[in-house]
Amino acid sequence: MLSTEKHTGRDIKTILAERDLDGDGELWQKRLEKISTGDVEKALSEPVGTYSFEKLLALVSPAAENYLEEMAQLSHQLTVQRFGRTIRLYAPLYLSNFCTNSCRYCGFNRENKFKRTRLTTQQAVREGDIIASEGFRDILLVSSEDKELVTIDYLTELARKLRDKFSFISIEVYPIRSAEYAKLFEAGIEGVTLYQETYNRRAYSYYHPSGPKSSYENRLDSPERIAAAGMREIGLGVLLGLTDWRVETLALAEHARYLIKRYWQSHVSFSFPRLRPAYEVAGSQFEHLLSDKNLVQMIIALRLCFADFGLILSTRERAELRDHLVNLGITKLSAGSKTNPGGYSGHSGAIEQFEVDDNRSPVRVAAMIKEAGFEPVWKDWDSAFVKD
Repeated sequence: MLSTEKHTGRDIKTILAERDLDGDGELWQKRLEKISTGDVEKALSEPVGTYSFEKLLALVSPAAENYLEEMAQLSHQLTVQRFGRTIRLYAPLYLSNFCTNSCRYCGFNRENKFKRTRLTTQQAVREGDIIASEGFRDILLVSSEDKELVTIDYLTELARKLRDKFSFISIEVYPIRSAEYAKLFEAGIEGVTLYQETYNRRAYSYYHPSGPKSSYENRLDSPERIAAAGMREIGLGVLLGLTDWRVETLALAEHARYLIKRYWQSHVSFSFPRLRPAYEVAGSQFEHLLSDKNLVQMIIALRLCFADFGLILSTRERAELRDHLVNLGITKLSAGSKTNPGGYSGHSGAIEQFEVDDNRSPVRVAAMIKEAGFEPVWKDWDSAFVKD
């Protein structure tokens, strides 16, 4: 039997290796199949919002699929208790689709042949103006690994030009050093999202055959560098569909627990990006695509273990599913998203990173949130409160 004892004083690489969560997951898949209804009921009897590895193991097991209604109700109640009846709204701003990586699941893959697009800071500000005019005060700056344009100085300059328009600015770019994250924080960037993509080392190597992103360790160590720089929010996630979602959820939770035990000042959130069609990417090549039912299970299982974590859902998901998930624990949604540089101005035919599935306008998404009995929040009030 694999050890499930607490691991204190170890780095995340060691924790994952000792639990065999960075391997192919066969041992955990067998263990998951042996989880009984009694194990699930025991997990559900534990205080909601508290984490233990054994509890999450039971809640993501196949046996727990028969308890999704009960889990969903508990997740809803806990989320309303901790977050109120509010849903934050944000928009991504893509800066470049030039890339030095060859990720097999991404439309920006450097091997793909298409006309690449970069935004100058002036062009990016114009896109930001459009996003702000739609009501957003929470913006996510996204870029491929394009260090020729998207440098620390570029991001610093852009943040300083945008921070009067937005109450919260975050980034989703390539990993950098802690001192560089600190520089961005000083410029007004307060959150960083960085997906490990997969904790399975062999799968990681296959899906990232070349480029700087091929370094598993550099990716894995980055959230700790983010936290050490004083960032307010750290976004974690895996790209759902690359490997077994149940084992990935266990690894993701251990990573989150590791961070919050050492960097309690930072707020951690989970995102749930499922693979989507992209330029030159065929969905048939992925063997681990998960169902809507299992996506719901993953979301509510994590909520029942992490009471105060933000749970974020993007426009990768179709409208009907997003409408449903608003009631089950999601605390933040993107809306009206464009995943190509220049997409908001309508003047760019640039290739998208992936195809969005919920094409509703921000106004329509806000209306849906109200109809569900929640309040759409365009501004990060916590951020506004702590600023001078």
